[in-house]
Amino acid sequence: MGTLTYGMNVSVDGYIADANGDLGWSVPDDELHQYWNDRTRDVALSLYGRKLYELMAAHWPTAGQAPGVPPVEAEYARLWLATPKVVFSRTLESVDWNSTLERGDVVEVATRLKAETDGLIEVGGATLAAPLVRAGLVDEFHVLVTPVAIGGGIRFFPSLDEWLKMKLVENRTFESGSVLLRYEAERG
Repeated sequence: MGTLTYGMNVSVDGYIADANGDLGWSVPDDELHQYWNDRTRDVALSLYGRKLYELMAAHWPTAGQAPGVPPVEAEYARLWLATPKVVFSRTLESVDWNSTLERGDVVEVATRLKAETDGLIEVGGATLAAPLVRAGLVDEFHVLVTPVAIGGGIRFFPSLDEWLKMKLVENRTFESGSVLLRYEAERG
């Protein structure tokens, strides 16, 4: 059975994008980028919504060949291309880059994929993660707190009907001042 993880760079006030959808405040330095590379290397399957998939697919397939690309970014590009992806969309006609298009209910499909997949399954993006968090399907949260407050936008955690208790299993401080807080969801 797979372990479903949800992780992103998060502002100190809890957002993954500002009110205009801008992520520029969260661009990682090489050390933080290497953390994401190492994590991606261990992922058996990535789950994407349409918006995040289109953002990633517009950049990473060719990013590794760009002149002067830093080695850590070239490595991530290779890892991203190699990782199998399931893209949830009702509007896309097709997907590329080792991806499968899925039109079904995200909770039902993720439940099935957890049962069928050995290893780590990551969900990318707050919108796609929200129903999975609410359904109690997310096993681990990787909250990378970035030392900037952005004042509003898209929250990392969705609104919840009940408390979500977690156990801290790892913390790490990066030279940039970013802090990793890795939690396991407590069940029962």
